[in-house]
Amino acid sequence: MAFSATALLELHSLHQQVGDLRDRLDRGPKQVRARQANVTQAEERLAKAQADVKAARVASDQKALQLKTGESKIVDLRGKLNACSTNREYQALKDQIAAAEMANSVLSDEVLESMDKIDQLRAAAAEAEGQLGKTREDMQKVQQSVKAAEENLLSELRRVEANLKVAEENLPDDFRDGYNRVVRSKGRDSMAPIEGESCGGCFQSLTPNMINDLMLSRVVFCRTCGRLLYMPEDRAASKER
Repeated sequence: MAFSATALLELHSLHQQVGDLRDRLDRGPKQVRARQANVTQAEERLAKAQADVKAARVASDQKALQLKTGESKIVDLRGKLNACSTNREYQALKDQIAAAEMANSVLSDEVLESMDKIDQLRAAAAEAEGQLGKTREDMQKVQQSVKAAEENLLSELRRVEANLKVAEENLPDDFRDGYNRVVRSKGRDSMAPIEGESCGGCFQSLTPNMINDLMLSRVVFCRTCGRLLYMPEDRAASKER
């Protein structure tokens, strides 16, 4: 069973091209999924930022309502001062007014702080919204790029697979089963040139008999990794000369 090194080199090259093209086709959808994940994360960040703004507004409105209620209480207490019949009652009302004014002062500061916080959260939400727009735009660009490249890659893959089919038609019948078996198992890694006295795939040393068989264009499989071996182009050319 013999097969030229040049033919095996061509088959190996075609298998590598097929594998490379399939990898490139697979990378496209992966890139799109990665961009979609970025969009999803950006959407989640925006939703959280918007929820934070809403929660801060609710809290601020509650404090503002408490402040308004406190102010009404102070007005009511001051109105009662004129109706006091004793100094003790008068002083008690004065103390309540002072406490209410102190509480309102704290609430007033908290309302101002809450308004500042709302402004900061709104700015963060606006930034998150802008980032979402950018990630969506990036995803659309990648989708368009992948779609445009996919057509060319599929066309090239069909061409290379057709060439591979033609090359495989010339395989000797007594070699075809072994070849098909290793190709099904290893794909693009089903063949390897020898490097020095070793397999170019797993780098295990070859026996002198295996080297001699390769020199005689006999079919040789690596006993360690199972790859179909062939002479590299430069050594095959020198052998032919």
